[in-house]
Amino acid sequence: MKLTDLAPPNVVSASEVSHAVDKFPESDLPFYRKLGRTDLTVSCLGLGGGGSISSEDTLYAFDRGINYFFYSSDLHHYIYSPMSGALRQLCGRGSSVREKVVLATVTYIKSPEMALAALLDQFVELGIDYIDVLFWGWIGSSDGQVLQDCLQLAPDLRGANSVYQRTIERMFGTSERLKKMGAVRYIGASFHNVNLAQQWSHSPLLDVVMVRHNVAHRSAQSQVFNQLDAQDPQRPGIVTFKSTGSHTGALWNAPNGLPETCWRPTVPDLYRYSLSQNCIDVCLTGLTRREEVDAAISGAQQGKLTPAELDYLNLYGDLHRNKLTIPEISPEKLLYRS
Repeated sequence: MKLTDLAPPNVVSASEVSHAVDKFPESDLPFYRKLGRTDLTVSCLGLGGGGSISSEDTLYAFDRGINYFFYSSDLHHYIYSPMSGALRQLCGRGSSVREKVVLATVTYIKSPEMALAALLDQFVELGIDYIDVLFWGWIGSSDGQVLQDCLQLAPDLRGANSVYQRTIERMFGTSERLKKMGAVRYIGASFHNVNLAQQWSHSPLLDVVMVRHNVAHRSAQSQVFNQLDAQDPQRPGIVTFKSTGSHTGALWNAPNGLPETCWRPTVPDLYRYSLSQNCIDVCLTGLTRREEVDAAISGAQQGKLTPAELDYLNLYGDLHRNKLTIPEISPEKLLYRS
C-alpha cells in the first residue's frame, strides 16, 4: 500500500487532541499518563503491528485516542508493515499531528556497530524527523553484557545535538523538529528476562523498560513493578507486552477443568489486568482490526480490576500453567459470571 492510497485520516485536530482526555471519564485507570521520567504523554493502551493491523485501522485507533504506536523494521517486518502507511502519515515530515503521537520503534540487532544502520532503515521507511523511544529488543538471559554495550551509546543516540542526530541530518537534511528533538528522544529496552529488567530498571541510561506480563507470568510484578515508586518522578517508563498469550496457549481460552459458569476473561480484561498493576504506563496490544480497538478502549474505561478479580485471575493463570487444579481451589475464591 502506498501512502497516496490512503484516504485522508479521520483524525482529531490538534486542539481536539490536546483536550482528548475529555473523551474519557475519570476513573482509577486514567487513559492518559506520563511515561515515567520522560516528558511523553501516552495512552494506557499502545498499538503494535504484531497483529498486522491495517493502516486504515491504525488511523482509526488514533482517532479513538490511542497515541502510542510500536513498530519493528527488522524482525517480522512483513507482519508490521501494513501499519507503516499510517505511521508515515501521522509521524512523517510535514505531519500536523506529529507532536500528539508517541512513536516507539525497536531493533533486534543488538550491536552497537549496527545501531546507525537500524536507525537509518526506520527513518527511510517511515519518512520521519525523529523517534520518541528507540528500543533495544528481545533482551534475554544471555544478553546482559550486550545490553550494557548498547546502552553506552545512549548519550550519543538520544536528545538534541547528539552524534547520531548530526549523522541523520547529513543524510536526510535538517528540519526544525529534528534539531529540537534529536533523532531519538529516549532509549528503551524490551526484556524477556525479568532479572535483567530488574537490574536495569534503575539505570540512568535506560528511560523505558518493556517487559512481558500476564496472568500466567507474573514475576515482573514482584521483581520490577513493585520495586518502583509510582510517585517517583525519576522512575523509568514501564510498558508491558504479551498480556494475552502464554506458551500454554491463548489466555482468553479457559484452562482445562474450569467450570462453565466461572468468569472467562476477555482480551480487554487481560489488558486491564496488566494496567491494574503498580507503575504500568502502557499495555502494548496486538490488535488486528478496529472492532478490537473499540473493545480494548471500552475495557480500559471500566477502570482497574477489583482485588477479588485480580486474585481470581491469578488463580486462572496458575490453572493455565498447570500449577494448580480445580480441586485445589476453594470454591469461594472462584468468580462466577453469567
